[in-house]
Amino acid sequence: MGGQRDVENDAASANSVSGGGFHAPVVQAGAFNGGVHTYYGASPHTGLPPVTDWPRLDAADPIAFGVRPTRKFADEATLPPYVARDGDALLERRMSAAAEAGGLVLVTGEPLSGKSRTAWVGMLANLPGTTRLLAPAAGTDLRGLPLVLRGRGEQPCVIWLDELEGHLGEHGLTPALLADLARLRVPVIATMSDEAYDAHRFGEQVRARVLVGVGAVELTRVWTEAELRRLAGALDEDRRLGDASLWCEDADIAAFLAVGPELWDEWWRARRPNAHPHGHLLVRVAMDLARCGTDDTPVPSSVLREACALYDEGAAQASRESFEDAVAWASKARHGVAGMLLRGAEPDTWRAFPSLHRDAVRHPDAPPVPLGLWLRAMEVVSGNRDLQEVVVDNAQSELEGEADGRPEVGLVLGRLYEATGQDQYAEEWFRHSADAGGVEAAGVVGQVLASGGDVVEALAYLERAAEAGNRYAQGLLVRELVVRAVFWLDRGVGGGSRAAADFRGRLRELIKALPDTVEE
Repeated sequence: MGGQRDVENDAASANSVSGGGFHAPVVQAGAFNGGVHTYYGASPHTGLPPVTDWPRLDAADPIAFGVRPTRKFADEATLPPYVARDGDALLERRMSAAAEAGGLVLVTGEPLSGKSRTAWVGMLANLPGTTRLLAPAAGTDLRGLPLVLRGRGEQPCVIWLDELEGHLGEHGLTPALLADLARLRVPVIATMSDEAYDAHRFGEQVRARVLVGVGAVELTRVWTEAELRRLAGALDEDRRLGDASLWCEDADIAAFLAVGPELWDEWWRARRPNAHPHGHLLVRVAMDLARCGTDDTPVPSSVLREACALYDEGAAQASRESFEDAVAWASKARHGVAGMLLRGAEPDTWRAFPSLHRDAVRHPDAPPVPLGLWLRAMEVVSGNRDLQEVVVDNAQSELEGEADGRPEVGLVLGRLYEATGQDQYAEEWFRHSADAGGVEAAGVVGQVLASGGDVVEALAYLERAAEAGNRYAQGLLVRELVVRAVFWLDRGVGGGSRAAADFRGRLRELIKALPDTVEE
């Protein structure tokens, strides 16, 4: 009898020490082959679905299981192609071992270092697509997991614990439960932030023992030169990777891909009157300047503030939120990574987070850049010939199709070409604007024609500008009309006209009284 009680006590103790690996009533079945045979009755309330209800790995949506989404437009895949990280070789060895013998495979790293995507890709590469996947919510009671798994037959299974810290504790993943899963040859794939790993690994609490002996595969937000080369090699596969490589520093790759959509959504909703309309507008100004071609050139706060007036809703939005509050909201770091406005190298300068203007280029709902902002963009990049040409090229691409019947468009294009010294193209666009009814451009064209000696054609343009109140055109028109009159009076005098001689004398006296130059 004493021996039998010892067996019963040992069985009960084993059930307790296992951290709840079985958690079912122990039933004495009687003697079998001279010993005591026990079995564990199934608990009716494990709280976990049967394995047959778990999704197959090859059909599971990674975003639904913790992988951060990236920007996605109609012609793009849900996620861009995976770019191999330096730790993938180590991860593959550990994934392969876990696929054979179970165990915990852990990927750690800074926020937005790509932990979940890397772990997910490693899991797909090393486990059969038919593997059944369980991804319990944080805090789920996992004590009944071995019991659920015992009925799976030969079906391969995997446990996915993204943000492992939410699954530790006496009802979660314990050393005993991990051992039970290893005996069942079921791998556990997990991710953890560096901060959470350090807090749980180096401590006296029981949950720290889960991490003892588990070598983490470490990722960092800063990409190595080898990783950046692999990224550059994938540029043609996906536009998002191309944008990330072109616009980001080595520490911003994952942020560009993962945080960008979050920033866009928050920025878009902030336009509402009861949200942050002024902050929304400031970000839009910085974003639109980058769309024009200023790229990552820092923009002075004064330019952001003044450019708000170019937007129809600028004054109304600015009145609802102070400039200082708007900047503070827009520059506040999201997800511990970056804000919508990033500080420039020079004091009191800003630039838009790079993914925002790239998204705006392709987003179907993104409003167009105000015409006047193209001229501001040229001012921002003054002194940088390469970026000036980028602004002109972008304006040509965006505005040329809008120029017919819109004199203001031709005027802007003319001013941009004029700023870069491309006088021939500038004159063509000024003429286009003037012929479409543009008054300011008519004055410019009249001046150019007059200076080139084409006075007859110049007069029609100058007269139109003068009638609209252009004082410079008025003065130039007077001078050219006098010169033209003298020309014909000279012809009259040569023909013997006494009246022509009289008028020519009077005009010459008037010409002496005219200033040498026409005032602007």
